[in-house]
Amino acid sequence: MSLAANPLLPGCYPDPTICRVGADYYLVTSTFEYFPGLPVFHSRDLVSWQQIGHVVERAEQLDYQGVASSGGLYAPTLRHHDGTFWLVCTLVDQQDGARGGNFLMTASDPAGPWSDPVWLDAGGIDPSIFFDDDGRVWLHGTRLAAEPQWHDQTEVWVRELDPATMALVGPEHVVWTGAVRDAVWAEGPHLYRIDGTYYLLAAEGGTEMNHAVCVARSEAVTGPYEGNRKNPVLTHRHLGSGTDVVGVGHGDLVQAVDGSWWATVLGMRPYGGLHHNLGRETFLVPVEWEDGWPVFAPGVGRVPTEVEVPFAQEPRRATASGVVPPGDLRWTSLRGPASAFAVPRGHGWDLSLRPSTLCDAVTPAFLGLRQQHQDVDVHADLRVALADGEDAGLVVRQSEDDHVRASVIRAGQGRRVVVVHRRAGVETTLGEKDLDGLAWGPGAVGDEVAVRLSLRARGQDYAFLLSPGGPSGGGAQAEPVTVAVADGRTLDSMATGGFLGLWIGVYGTSNGQPTTTTAHLDRLEYVPVR
Repeated sequence: MSLAANPLLPGCYPDPTICRVGADYYLVTSTFEYFPGLPVFHSRDLVSWQQIGHVVERAEQLDYQGVASSGGLYAPTLRHHDGTFWLVCTLVDQQDGARGGNFLMTASDPAGPWSDPVWLDAGGIDPSIFFDDDGRVWLHGTRLAAEPQWHDQTEVWVRELDPATMALVGPEHVVWTGAVRDAVWAEGPHLYRIDGTYYLLAAEGGTEMNHAVCVARSEAVTGPYEGNRKNPVLTHRHLGSGTDVVGVGHGDLVQAVDGSWWATVLGMRPYGGLHHNLGRETFLVPVEWEDGWPVFAPGVGRVPTEVEVPFAQEPRRATASGVVPPGDLRWTSLRGPASAFAVPRGHGWDLSLRPSTLCDAVTPAFLGLRQQHQDVDVHADLRVALADGEDAGLVVRQSEDDHVRASVIRAGQGRRVVVVHRRAGVETTLGEKDLDGLAWGPGAVGDEVAVRLSLRARGQDYAFLLSPGGPSGGGAQAEPVTVAVADGRTLDSMATGGFLGLWIGVYGTSNGQPTTTTAHLDRLEYVPVR
């Protein structure tokens, strides 16, 4: 027996969907505007998870250039049938309602490659797919109710899918409009057939404090569905804002090899007030069946800190720390492949600066990692010879309009590191240091500046530090200089809106001008503080 420590996937891994194939478990989460999209994880025991690939990894699969932050890829569903993995998802463009929609991709190997998308003639969001025992396939999803009884009431629809043509066929059936009166956004639906009965699992209450998991059942896949009188079957909204995990919802069920049942759900761990900088994370909950209904976290009624998994033999592997090499699957760019501007080199990357900036909803020269720990040190050893008006550096990113960047800049012959907080689109300088005026000076060859830019996150204090860099690794030997400290409570989605946790990464821009400059990231270290 081994313990699964919650969350299973720390950091911004929301909307988890899970399936089992033989003795193997696979899990996928939402990624919104980040690329590659929809990470695929594998486990043999529900305790230790390893990322094995992404569903969206080729630029030609999906084009989400111009999609603003917290748009993009929402709420996938992963299933396996007859030797093929199926994934349905939504591409959301909040600025252009005609763009995007629901799509389907398939693969013989969940690590990839995955097919190009098949676009589905189905409105709304959060599509799911169900393979019935009789060979029929059913697509289902969520949309705003056609005749709502209250604001933001949604409905779950079901319609047959022809797997040969990938087209929806036959009549549509509206099967659910929510378990609780006046509850908004009945979403994230999943259908199952268990012991001859059809079960509909759906989230409810929105993705923040009032999120919940509800369940209904029927003798026919198209309904009518009877709601569980105990709905919601899992929520933390009644625990108040002071509890350790809030916003629990968006569940998916899986049966283990030994016959036991489990659910993956999302939740958020607030700290420094009702702020959750790590975003919506993936948690594991045990499930038992009583009187034909699932009971989530029996005897506890909430997401536990640790879950006993009887069939797991190996202890959970810790999140990798230290140098993050280019081949690490945690690296992400924005809306398109990093190969457009970055070339792996040794332990790091060569980043060609681009005219676009972090404020543009395109693919700027940015590479980042999810923040997965409240207390963490991140060190970026950077070398760059900038032209006037260019900058490169380290950034904590929420969105185009909300981020904090520690930038190496050049103005004339002067070189500085400036920490700028962009908040709701307005920029404020938090602090700066004149590189040429420091006692140790910048490590440099000609016009090239070599520095170590560091982030020291301790709770909601995000300190940006500066020390000498260069091939000798001087940044690890000198006492760092604090340039500025940002307030993390201004960066999470409670403060800014949206659906994302924070990313920490490096970037470079010529701020709209043509450029041939390359920034050299010799190495980036991500070191959790235990």
